[in-house]
Amino acid sequence: MSDYVGDLLLGDTVRGIQNGSLPAGDLIHTICDRIEALDDRIHALLPEKNRRGRLLADLAILENKYPDPLLRPPLFGIPVGVKDIFRAEGFETRAGSRLPVSLFEGNESWAVTALKKAGALILGKTVSTEFAWFQPGPTCNPHNPVHTPGGSSSGSAAAVAAGFAPLALGTQTIGSISRPASYCGVYGFKPSLGRIPTAGVIPFSPAADHVGFFTRDMEGAEMVCGLLVKGWKQQEVITAEKPTLGIPTGDYLHQANPGMLQWFDNKCSHLKREGFRLIETDVFGDIRRINAAHRQIIARDFAATHKRWFHDHGVLYGEHSIQLINEGRKVSDQHIEEAQQMRAALNQQMNQTAVRECIDVWLSPSSVDAAPPGLQSTGSPLMNLPWTFLGWPTCSIPAGKDGSGLPLGIQAAAATGKDEKLTGWCRDLVETALIK
Repeated sequence: MSDYVGDLLLGDTVRGIQNGSLPAGDLIHTICDRIEALDDRIHALLPEKNRRGRLLADLAILENKYPDPLLRPPLFGIPVGVKDIFRAEGFETRAGSRLPVSLFEGNESWAVTALKKAGALILGKTVSTEFAWFQPGPTCNPHNPVHTPGGSSSGSAAAVAAGFAPLALGTQTIGSISRPASYCGVYGFKPSLGRIPTAGVIPFSPAADHVGFFTRDMEGAEMVCGLLVKGWKQQEVITAEKPTLGIPTGDYLHQANPGMLQWFDNKCSHLKREGFRLIETDVFGDIRRINAAHRQIIARDFAATHKRWFHDHGVLYGEHSIQLINEGRKVSDQHIEEAQQMRAALNQQMNQTAVRECIDVWLSPSSVDAAPPGLQSTGSPLMNLPWTFLGWPTCSIPAGKDGSGLPLGIQAAAATGKDEKLTGWCRDLVETALIK
């Protein structure tokens, strides 16, 4: 394991603070020591003077507010990383860009406020690619710093992997949670579209933006779901039987490279030996049409979001953002209508297939490959795209490493609204099939 990789599990950390075996102040010192020692190489966090002093002062306020340990909220004293497209009171929002920070001012993100109400402390802002698109930031992969951590939630995934925080917020408009989770060897949960409100997040594509998060443990992911996912029904997490697993074959799966496909096939064979029923079906068909439709939707939205900002500050934009804005300007109303019709038809087709074949969870690789070398690219999101297009909940599960020691992930997806069941099924996969 790389010296840059930590092992800060949210579930264990919460229990330690609650039972007194891990004083919250000690946790802050440990985390800040680690950040000071390592983040000048990883670059997961935006720089902050006296982060330690500010966190200890925030903790003192929290302790005065909740003097009785038995009455403290569930995330009391837990430092949380916040992707730099979320507004957070007391922190500038730059959206990974060079634009004036005044453009992004506004009310605090709903998700940030919810975590603070649950007792969390804001560790700081994590690095985002420019406007959560493809212009990379400086963040490196903790498992091997000459490789990308993925994007756009690069800093959040790397911060959790490096042990700087047991929890960090991210967003996904194509694959910006699942892919960096896979590259960095952490859990990445993306709920059904809209189940975590996007209020207070700098928009990319309102039609496709999802708020999600990263942890190092499935237990912690389930805990955060109960705090952030609207209408969460904990009783639905319990699963009585092993789920039937759907494997989407065809052109979709073959977007992954041969090494990833062989690894994924081995994982599927392992699941069969563990007693899981697997159904293989080419449910997506011509994946290129789906990829193109999703691209049209988000490009059109991106161009609309940035219309005024780009007019006033276009020279400050990176090349990837400029390209997408120009692309989005050419997308017609008819293109959007056709893309939306395709999405509705695909949802219906997927649901019908699931009912006919009794499929509970769809499994696929979380990325087309392990983290590529270099920081010029954040990698391909094509394994994640159709699930985001559908608005379905997904969870990227760390499931092994390639021959060079880079992490690989399994992506689990379920139909819209089945977020609770998905977490229960993922727990089954981790505990009974030893995917982790």
